[in-house]
Amino acid sequence: MKLAKLALAAGAFALTATAMAQPKPENFVKERKAAFTLLAWYFGPLGAVAKGEKPFNKDDAVRATNFLVPLSKMPWEGFVAGTENVGNTEALPAVWSNTAKFKELAGKLETEMVKLQQTAAAGDAEAFKKQFGAVGGTCKSCHDDFKKK
Repeated sequence: MKLAKLALAAGAFALTATAMAQPKPENFVKERKAAFTLLAWYFGPLGAVAKGEKPFNKDDAVRATNFLVPLSKMPWEGFVAGTENVGNTEALPAVWSNTAKFKELAGKLETEMVKLQQTAAAGDAEAFKKQFGAVGGTCKSCHDDFKKK
């Protein structure tokens, strides 16, 4: 009897763990949208520095880029099969039909963001502005091919 209860409990636990390990498709969409929102939150204000509208402040740039580097790695896990038509997504079908290019651009964003962090830490305003442009160009490349207009 105890063995049967133990087996039943183990089965219930395994079923629960499996269910918890498989988020609903809409949660993947929420995750990627949240990651992009946070990327924009920290990246956007740096644009004023890149345009010369605001002076470069090393401490502010370092703080922002310290958030941006890990954030640049987050959205990609939310682009799983089965989320193509879930919710109000701006992702184009090309995300799933041309995954090699999509993953390449995702990796490029991560690489360029690390370089932005390094230029921020170095305190070189001109290098920072130039690298900001490189990051922005990477964002644009992905948006051109993989995001609804």
